[in-house]
Amino acid sequence: MAHAIILHNPVSDTSRQDELDVLDQVELISETLTNLGYSYQSLEFTLNNSDLLNLLKNKPVSVVFNLVETINDSGRFSFVAAATLELFKVSFTGSGAEAIFLTTDKLVCKTILIFNNIKTPAWARELADVDPDIIYLIKPISEDGSVGIDDAQLFSGKELKEIPEGYFAEEYIHGREFNISIIAGEESFQVLPAAEMCFSKEFYNDKPRILGYNAKWDEHSMEYQNTKRSFQFNEPDQILYSELQEIAGKCWRIFGLRGYARVDIRVGDDGLPQVIEINANPCIAPDSGFIAACHEAGLNNIEIIKRIIHDTKQY
Repeated sequence: MAHAIILHNPVSDTSRQDELDVLDQVELISETLTNLGYSYQSLEFTLNNSDLLNLLKNKPVSVVFNLVETINDSGRFSFVAAATLELFKVSFTGSGAEAIFLTTDKLVCKTILIFNNIKTPAWARELADVDPDIIYLIKPISEDGSVGIDDAQLFSGKELKEIPEGYFAEEYIHGREFNISIIAGEESFQVLPAAEMCFSKEFYNDKPRILGYNAKWDEHSMEYQNTKRSFQFNEPDQILYSELQEIAGKCWRIFGLRGYARVDIRVGDDGLPQVIEINANPCIAPDSGFIAACHEAGLNNIEIIKRIIHDTKQY
């Protein structure tokens, strides 16, 4: 019987909601692996990898399902899990260490996007580079899940007095936000139906349209309750829809993504799509945007996991 390891970051009673979400991912994958005829076990990844290394040496492993998003409570070193598996030549799901590193560091990612003629909002790491005429959102350089993002992080260039260590200033695009998920196919990849994160006009009338931490994770917050995912596109948006699909596909190829991914894009009043984030191994919990996009495309959970496993690098 084929055996799989579900590898994830440690969680505890003090873990944030975005970190605890990995347990929902483990549950979905466990159920699906059982249906696919795999035996499996879940394992926490830490910088002390003795448990993992002993397991890899002593038990034949067909595939490792890599769900590691943080190491030592930081997303900056999430690529280390993939690098470790590459070092020991173990097949694992999702993107390789290089792709995870390049997309996790948002400044590196934005530089590569600009080099490849893909628009991304203007940014500054130092105060000397701040444009006084731009409104900026202060964001962590290497964290996912909207960690550290809310309305209090919004400043005009004239008001901005400092950029904290580990953060950068990104131009705030007051417009629409789209999530475009991608999954591997038999020979290439499939860009899934684009989803718009719709901000209710009543609540967000005079409020910045920021998909911050509360909007993503706090079900009781007004931000969460007034932000809804929609796969419905009207006829006037068909050209925009095609552009979103094309941009997502370019990002997959440029960064050498594998298995599954998600590209987040903002569109302002000028109608120009601008990439704000690329997530090489997005959340695949049952209520995640990625799973919703797969279901919208007619894929069930078994087909999703089969495709992701099929796209692993073989040694």
